[in-house]
Amino acid sequence: MNQDTFLEKIKSPVRQAIIVFLLVFGFNLLLSFFSSAGMELEQRLPWTVAASFILFFAIFNSIISLMTDNMDRYWTRSILSYVALAGSVALLAWAFSSLTINEAGSYKWIYIVLTFGYLLFLSMIGFMRKIVEFAQREEWNQPRIRKKKRR
Repeated sequence: MNQDTFLEKIKSPVRQAIIVFLLVFGFNLLLSFFSSAGMELEQRLPWTVAASFILFFAIFNSIISLMTDNMDRYWTRSILSYVALAGSVALLAWAFSSLTINEAGSYKWIYIVLTFGYLLFLSMIGFMRKIVEFAQREEWNQPRIRKKKRR
């Protein structure tokens, strides 16, 4: 597979969210298989998997945003994808662990921190992109030498 076509395919935030959702589902299936095979696992482990992959999505999505042409459209789709992903993996974690987010301990606060971190990542990347675009538009000529007035 050509690397350019691969990057074009994963540029969409919706596709990124779907891939991350499928990874979370796969890991939870693997955990339930290990649990049914006799391995003792913590009951909150699906919540840990969900939070870990949300962080992965946040970082990966923010970095991929550098490749987009229309930043406003990308941000809208990214934030909606993040909300849908966070909700769907929370439902998966609840289904696999039979614990609500309130019963799972501090995962409610972890979700809040991840959400603010995601918004911070997107903002930082957007700000850096604006700085680079501004620097590329500017003409960097030799500064004019001004004569100082002497008293």
